[in-house]
Amino acid sequence: MATIELEKLVKRYGKLDVVRGIDLQIADGEFVVFVGPSGCGKSTTLRMIAGLEDISGGRLKIGGEVVNEREPKQRNIAMVFQNYAIYPHMSVRQNIGFGLYTSKLSKVEKDKRIEQAARILGLEAYLERRPAALSGGQRQRVAIGRAMVRNPSAFLFDEPLSNLDAQLRSQMRIEIKRLHQRLKTTTVYVTHDQVEAMTMADRIVVMRDGNILQTGTPTDLYENPVDVFTARFIGSPSMNLMAGRKNGHGVEIGKGGDILVGIRPHNLIALAEGEKGGDGLVLNGTVTAVEPLGPETLVHLDIDGTSVIATAPAKFIPAAGTALSCRAAPGSLYLFDARTEKSLGRQ
Repeated sequence: MATIELEKLVKRYGKLDVVRGIDLQIADGEFVVFVGPSGCGKSTTLRMIAGLEDISGGRLKIGGEVVNEREPKQRNIAMVFQNYAIYPHMSVRQNIGFGLYTSKLSKVEKDKRIEQAARILGLEAYLERRPAALSGGQRQRVAIGRAMVRNPSAFLFDEPLSNLDAQLRSQMRIEIKRLHQRLKTTTVYVTHDQVEAMTMADRIVVMRDGNILQTGTPTDLYENPVDVFTARFIGSPSMNLMAGRKNGHGVEIGKGGDILVGIRPHNLIALAEGEKGGDGLVLNGTVTAVEPLGPETLVHLDIDGTSVIATAPAKFIPAAGTALSCRAAPGSLYLFDARTEKSLGRQ
């Protein structure tokens, strides 16, 4: 295992800076997830760590040693790709062991490592099968197994679950997290899916336009976003944002305000007819759509021309076009400067 340190790291294509001098320290054994929209620089950063992209500026350290000029095979890291990158003509056993092909290990030691990885990943019964006979989740496990047998200092994952269906993605999230808890190998994971980031990471790194906006635990980022972008990117459904202004009593929602008021959908509770709002901010709108999800219902509203999502109990399903009030409890409002979009704190 090893620490990974990024010091003013830059990636430049011609005159275009794709990664703009970022700094980050990843602790030994930490599971760090990079998130952000397409083109934000997260995969490029991962590829620089792997040695698959040249570094245009700054320093990269692995285990305390500068590795800017080292070839990928000299960095003792293992990468798992989005498309699995396993060989269709080889068996599962051969695919897992492929990374050991040029090692000086004995055949007995190689077989031991392959079988240990297969046991940990639940692939023992499939060792003699070809990839075509496996499910998508099993193929991804084979790719992970091939990385594992090398006993790397760090694992790098580049959107490894994006080709799987929703149920398999959920299952594989748990399996990768359990694997990390067992092996305790430093892990850097790239995804555009904030649910993956929230459920898997020890720490999340939010990127935009080649810069790091915020780092912190999933709870830190959810509860204390530093700006509008992070606030909306972390959390599902996304945070509601409405124009507003402060007044002597608190916050007033309305166009032309100098602040943006953010409310998480799970903190904006739909009120049944005749139900009083009590303490907190009460908003009135018109229902535009309803999403029954079983344990709860998401209610889409139009409030003064702004689309907002509120939460209602499972059996409360208001009809589209009806008027509806909803309440945000005290302390659940996030305030942002309308011009800079930087956080002004909670209220």
